[in-house]
Amino acid sequence: MVRFRPALARLFFILSILGPGFITANVDNDSGGIYTYAAAGAQFGYSLLWTIIPVAVCLTFAQEISARMGVATGKGLSELIREQYGIRITFVLMCGLVLCNVGDVASEFAGVASSMELFGLNKLATVPIAAVLVWLLVVFADYRKLEKIFVVLSFLYIAYIITAFLARPDWLQASRNVVRLPRISDLKDTSYLYLSVGIIGATIAPWQQFYLQASIVDKGTPKSDLRYSQIDAIVGSLFSVMIAAFIIIACAATLFVHGHHEIRDAADAAQSLRPLGGEYAYLLFAIGLLNASLFAASILPLSTAYTACEALGFESGLNKKFREAPIFYWLYTALIVVGAAIILIPHAPLVKLAVLSQVLNGVLLPFVLVFMLLLVNKRELMGRLTNSRWYDLLAWSLTGIIVLLTGMLLVSVWRG
Repeated sequence: MVRFRPALARLFFILSILGPGFITANVDNDSGGIYTYAAAGAQFGYSLLWTIIPVAVCLTFAQEISARMGVATGKGLSELIREQYGIRITFVLMCGLVLCNVGDVASEFAGVASSMELFGLNKLATVPIAAVLVWLLVVFADYRKLEKIFVVLSFLYIAYIITAFLARPDWLQASRNVVRLPRISDLKDTSYLYLSVGIIGATIAPWQQFYLQASIVDKGTPKSDLRYSQIDAIVGSLFSVMIAAFIIIACAATLFVHGHHEIRDAADAAQSLRPLGGEYAYLLFAIGLLNASLFAASILPLSTAYTACEALGFESGLNKKFREAPIFYWLYTALIVVGAAIILIPHAPLVKLAVLSQVLNGVLLPFVLVFMLLLVNKRELMGRLTNSRWYDLLAWSLTGIIVLLTGMLLVSVWRG
């Protein structure tokens, strides 16, 4: 019994320091992300699992760098870009980010609507109620309590791990596909390439880097606690990517195997699991979707408000009252209202909006990563906390892979 005490002590220590990094990484397993992973599993089986390793490494690097820059500089990423590269570049980048995030916020409320419809509740009632609850929680809750609530919500993603086991997948085939490189013929398939970039965009979204750094600055993390922020970011990244892999596996083992290759949205994936994976798999998938949608609907507008206000020099932060940061809170409110309103429009193209927002994230991501790598190597900003040579080489290589995949997708789409 004594042997297990050091291991348990380390586990409880890690759990006690989880915060912005763990929350940020897991928020992006939202309704749009869940749909993208489910579509990957349903359409291509286990064959897109190769994306998991490069995505895990890249997300870990990106989150760790964001945490390190936040602690070292005491400034958010958009503020640093504005100071170092000017307002014009920052404004263009912010426009792209806001465009992506509006689509993302709408897809979160679509996830709320579709998950509640699985339980027989109409979206005309559930979406407005969810929007009001999310707004009240973020605007009026104490920041430290809010952080703990978000950490608990992150752990509810374990429902997808259980769902994958209930689906009884071919674990050997899944393991082989994790380490198998894609064939050239695969990458010539526009749908395959589209979902590859979609998975990258769904797992490593540009807003994550802005939000994590801003929330660390808002929290006032001192340099003496840098190690804890790094552990938080790394653990969150690995847990988030693991959840993505289990969603792909669950849908590959059920939908793909039984020839159900096309799904309309994440709720459709849950419905399709019912006769194939059983009642428990269906319920867990549906509950996981509702949790992910509400969780992301809280954080995504918040990340946009942080980023835009920092970039334009307005006061921001949950540690401030409404009257102290009115632009920040009004922007947060507007994003929630617009996102919820889009879902209530009859015949809105929600599925196309969800996947397109993920792919747009994948297209915008390389630009954000390049700015991060340039900034983190500025000694006048980071002091001794710049990247090491080997760290930098690997980070630039992974960024290059993402740029290459994105370029291939754009060429493929342009050729029709």
